[in-house]
Amino acid sequence: MHWVAPTEKDTATETLEKRLWAAADQFRANSGLKAAEYSSPVLGLIFLRFAEARFAKRRAQLEKAGTSARRGASRIDEPKAYHAEGVLFLTPNARFDHLLQLPEGSNVGGAVNEAMADIEKHNPTLAGVLPRNYQIFNGTLLKELLKKVSEIPVSLDYDAFGRIYEYFLGQFARTEGQKGGEFYTPAPIVRLMVEILEPFHGRILDPACGSGGMFVQSARFVAEHKKNPASELSVFGVEKTDETGRLARMNLAVHGLEGDIRHGGEVNSYYDDPHNAVGTFDFALANPPFNVNAVDKDRLKDMVGKGRRFPFGLPRTDNANYLWIQLFYSSLNDKGRAGFVMANSASDARSSEMELRKQLVETRAVDAIVAVGTNMFYTVTLPCTLWFLDRGKSKTPRADHVLFVDARHIYRQIDRAHRDWNNAQVGFLANIARMYRGEEPDFTIGDEEGKARLVEIFGKKPKYADIAGLCKVATLKEIEAQGWSLNPGRYVGVAPGENVSDENFKEQLETLNEELEALNAQARDLEQIIAVNVAEILEA
Repeated sequence: MHWVAPTEKDTATETLEKRLWAAADQFRANSGLKAAEYSSPVLGLIFLRFAEARFAKRRAQLEKAGTSARRGASRIDEPKAYHAEGVLFLTPNARFDHLLQLPEGSNVGGAVNEAMADIEKHNPTLAGVLPRNYQIFNGTLLKELLKKVSEIPVSLDYDAFGRIYEYFLGQFARTEGQKGGEFYTPAPIVRLMVEILEPFHGRILDPACGSGGMFVQSARFVAEHKKNPASELSVFGVEKTDETGRLARMNLAVHGLEGDIRHGGEVNSYYDDPHNAVGTFDFALANPPFNVNAVDKDRLKDMVGKGRRFPFGLPRTDNANYLWIQLFYSSLNDKGRAGFVMANSASDARSSEMELRKQLVETRAVDAIVAVGTNMFYTVTLPCTLWFLDRGKSKTPRADHVLFVDARHIYRQIDRAHRDWNNAQVGFLANIARMYRGEEPDFTIGDEEGKARLVEIFGKKPKYADIAGLCKVATLKEIEAQGWSLNPGRYVGVAPGENVSDENFKEQLETLNEELEALNAQARDLEQIIAVNVAEILEA
């Protein structure tokens, strides 16, 4: 199925976040700083503006309440009165307006550093999180930045602040390219994962959490369904890079969330389980790094077996994809659901990885697989796959079935090198999964366009049906016959009248090349094993 949405006109004056970004990027160009140096301090200023907005609102409530008869004193300068409502307490020197009004010639960088330190001092949940490197800016540039960020009205709702923060995260990620993709997964990808998982309530784990986008989109999903995310969701993350972990904690705070994010130091999700995850989570969401090699498997041997982190065993190949897949599966409770991004090659990998995939499929936990086209990520142009697991599926009528969706030709072209999905496309794809599960379509996102496309394909009263070139529900016997492949292209087929385009050919060639690289890696491993065995025989 082909559905290419029109590109939205990118007029930089239409939205507040675009105006702010255009100005901030211009300042960066004038500063001579690299995007990686610039991103954290700018996000810190947006965070500070947000913190002041919430603080001012709570302060006004406390002033209105007046003097407490019991205590005989106002609580407007008492940190606990703010913390009780999930609001950060700000001393006068840590308030945005104070920084904005510093006289010419002041040490503005030093003042902002002190403000950040003061916030951490009076709000222990942010200890060690906020940036304190504002001395890299000259005073004039920093004052200009403060003025520009002050254009964000304090009257904005919290979700609007969150959108600005997320927009800047995405723009910095795009600017930084490969490195940016390590900490940011494009929002439409995450949105689809969340819409299919439906995390209404419970404990959420992301063991490769980057800047926290999975948690933010989960909270947004809950809020759109008229619930309070802070009371419905408990957030747990692991992030290897300390700076990125701090970004995640700021991101959570901007969205009014708290979470247990373990980051930096020696924490590594392959070897460490800081949240004692096995069997304890309702949801797992992640975009792990693809095709990682050189994981020390000797350190994992005690974590292998039923009821452990790697229940199906360790792959013989030097590739961590099936370590990640097992970490997601093993973290779920008996009704838990997982959604994660995975390299295409994992769907068809042979040898020991095929045996691991066979065991996973036979648990009946594999629920849905969605093929995603090229240029949807900042890190790689290659297509990828979204995997969805459901540990409770084995007790449902769809126990022996898996949904395959080919979404490679559904996208919106942003620019020459990047694509995404609009809300209508996200809603359409998510509703295919809902209909497969026997649920009613949900049109909370996508509006009339998504609904019209669903009716066009699935009828006036939409019910799930296999559609050539789009979706197919395969049985476990069919999957076994395909060598336990989880590649949607093997099942979905091509719509009548469609031909393989040049772009299709390029995608297929890139995927085959990725698979070839994986096979070559396996061959090198086998060569080493054979060489060692032959040497031992000759020495005997």
